[in-house]
Amino acid sequence: MDVKMKGPSFRGLTFMLAVAFLVWSSSSEGCHGRATGKHWRQNREALPALSSKKGKTHNHGGAHKGNHHGGASKTKPPSRKMPKPDVPRSPPPQKGSRSSTFNVLDFGARGDGKTDDTKAFQDTWTATCKVTASTFIVPSKYVFLVGPISFSGPYCQPNIVFQLDGKIIAPTDFKVWGRGLFQWLQFTKLMGLNIQGNGTIDGRGSVWWQVSPFDDTIDHEFKLLIPLNSSVQEKPPAPARSELVGKMPRIKPTALRFYGSFNVTVTGITIQNSPQCHLKFDNCIGVLVHDFSVSSPSDSPNTDGIHLQNSKDVLIHNTTLSCGDDCISIQTGCSNVYVQNINCGPGHGISIGSLGKDNTKACVSNITVRDVIMHNTMNGVRIKTWQGGLGVVQGVLFSNIQVSEVKIPIVIDQFYCDKETCSNQTSAVALSGINYERIRGTYTVKPVQFACSDNLPCTDISLTAIDLKPLQELYHLYGAFCWQTFGELRTPTVPPIDCLQIGKPSTNKIQNDFDSCGV
Repeated sequence: MDVKMKGPSFRGLTFMLAVAFLVWSSSSEGCHGRATGKHWRQNREALPALSSKKGKTHNHGGAHKGNHHGGASKTKPPSRKMPKPDVPRSPPPQKGSRSSTFNVLDFGARGDGKTDDTKAFQDTWTATCKVTASTFIVPSKYVFLVGPISFSGPYCQPNIVFQLDGKIIAPTDFKVWGRGLFQWLQFTKLMGLNIQGNGTIDGRGSVWWQVSPFDDTIDHEFKLLIPLNSSVQEKPPAPARSELVGKMPRIKPTALRFYGSFNVTVTGITIQNSPQCHLKFDNCIGVLVHDFSVSSPSDSPNTDGIHLQNSKDVLIHNTTLSCGDDCISIQTGCSNVYVQNINCGPGHGISIGSLGKDNTKACVSNITVRDVIMHNTMNGVRIKTWQGGLGVVQGVLFSNIQVSEVKIPIVIDQFYCDKETCSNQTSAVALSGINYERIRGTYTVKPVQFACSDNLPCTDISLTAIDLKPLQELYHLYGAFCWQTFGELRTPTVPPIDCLQIGKPSTNKIQNDFDSCGV
């Protein structure tokens, strides 16, 4: 009995010990495995985080400065905000980058005012053009020498912002211009373009003005300005000659031109010293200009401030224009133009025309110019057309114009001529529905000059609350002048404008011209 009892007990004890060893061994290996697995999973999770941060930082051009001890980095992720326009420099966007801002410095521009940065600007535009609502950055504190350039569509994406906070200057080397160009900086066939900032475009036009001052057209109203001493110089003294005389081309460029574009905006910037026109819109629909300025000397020839041609749906407001020609010039093909809150002077005033040159047809309609201050300008508000032209100007309002030392505040001239003599012709651009109201201030030559066509008189001319007083200075003073001008005086005027013929002319030939313009 005793022997039989010992056998099973020994075998059971052995079995129990074996089971215990296996359990201990399995438990020990399992803890090590979990520890190893946990550590591996932490590393696997950390790697994508580091990779993601490196990728984001790389896209923004910065170097990674994260934790190198294997844990999660405490460095904040880079901001997704667009860089400010005045950031001096950042590395150029890498292939595959989603950046929507393009700084000219990143494309090789030096910005020292001496190095030719034209190619850098062109390359920057090529990149900007491909991205919708992208921003072309011209940073502050730099001066960029840029030659003639075209920022063109029509394959560019819409709503591009041209952020101009630095300064762009034109070359004065005549070799850059060849035989001459009609524009310096040109934007063509774009949609939703916005040029903004507090920067400057400097055309450095003095080298052009000095080279061929007498090749420029003269303003017809100069013939009306007779000095008190009755001495009129046949030709003013020539300016000081320079080494560029005879080398600069005769065709003088416009500083900034828009062509064939939709919904374009110019705001904040300054254009100065353009060789010719400062800002031009040609064949554009939807134009907005505000908080903009032009600055050029009063004797700079043909330097219109803003020039509109074949453009419609235009709003210009809160703008200061000082130049050597018309502050604003409205040419053929313009309609639905609204101009308000303008400071004009020096210059030649605000003009519609000249229209109908070389027997061409001109169509201008629905123009409003109001709340304007003019100081020391040749004209105030003016309409000028050539003999022999065709077409119609109709639906014009000049309202609340304050003039100070303006030679002739109100002008209609259908005998416009920019040469010494022009031949008489019978056809003319028809003028009808021209309204003047609340035009006040001082003049130095005459208050009103209405010179209309013999064959096609001006009709529906209205005058309301006109109060113009003489300021005796350098010229003879004249009373109001009217020729073939028909309309009404809605209130008494100062001075009396008795020369206006009340009613309509006996023969009215205007309707055919209205029809030709689709009015």
